[in-house]
Amino acid sequence: MSSNNKILSIVIPFFNEEQSVHELLLRLDAVVLKMAATIAVELILVDDHSSDKTPVMLKAFCQTKPYSKYLRLSKNSGSHIAIISGMSICSGDCAVFLASDLQDPPELIEKMLQFWNDGADVVWAVRKSVEGISISTSFFSKLFYRLVNSSSSVKLPPTGADFALLDRKVIKGLVASAGSNPSLGSLIAWLGFEQAQIDYVKEARKYGKSKWTLTKKLNAFVDAFVGFSFVPMRIMMYFGFTMATIGFIYAMVVICLRVISGQQIEGWASLMVVLLIIGGILMIMLGVLGEYLWRSLEESRKRPLFFIEDSYGDINLK
Repeated sequence: MSSNNKILSIVIPFFNEEQSVHELLLRLDAVVLKMAATIAVELILVDDHSSDKTPVMLKAFCQTKPYSKYLRLSKNSGSHIAIISGMSICSGDCAVFLASDLQDPPELIEKMLQFWNDGADVVWAVRKSVEGISISTSFFSKLFYRLVNSSSSVKLPPTGADFALLDRKVIKGLVASAGSNPSLGSLIAWLGFEQAQIDYVKEARKYGKSKWTLTKKLNAFVDAFVGFSFVPMRIMMYFGFTMATIGFIYAMVVICLRVISGQQIEGWASLMVVLLIIGGILMIMLGVLGEYLWRSLEESRKRPLFFIEDSYGDINLK
């Protein structure tokens, strides 16, 4: 037990990571033993409804390590919701979340704690670089963070961060503000508080393939924009005004040519092209509006963000 009675919670989401579970848990156990003299550790392992041996391995580990707890969600809900579920039952004075694929080094937690002890409420582990990814993936990742930072009310680390330490008051704010479609990084940045960051190199994935599919990336992109930015709707308004102005000017030209010179403007083909283009743009605008309305509907239903299917350890399920 630590000498100052403070508790650190470590929350890790898992989804079909049976190849990396053993090595990650060994490294975590070493980190916990190293910090035992200064702070008590609570390890919360959240299984995001895996279909391989991951839940069996996690539960077996918890049965041998009294500082660890296990949750299994009732369905695959994504890493952000899995992390929030762990945060909702953690008892730490601060909590760290990181990925389970061995790309985020758990050894960095000790350094993050130093910043927390110095007064930081949020400590971002910011990716200085990412090993083993393609140039296109790196480009689109940077583009995503640049778009979010330039067009929303939140400011994320420009190179990305999905590994962070949160103080207890930030944890309370995060759980209370999660909503029905949480964008974890944007939500933490939106909460404010005293924030600090440290750089690290995100290691290449050692086992298996990334679960961060194109569909999940697009969903995260939409969640971040719709949840924290009015820019898409503002763009629609400006574009609509521009198109209306162009249409008005064109109508005046047609009228003038007809009245002054008697010339009649013909061309059904060009008219159909204009109609199809405007029709397509209107459908896109309706789709954007639909995203905002659908999220408003989801929020109004007040459905629980997650359900627990199985658990192990001393867990207070509210």
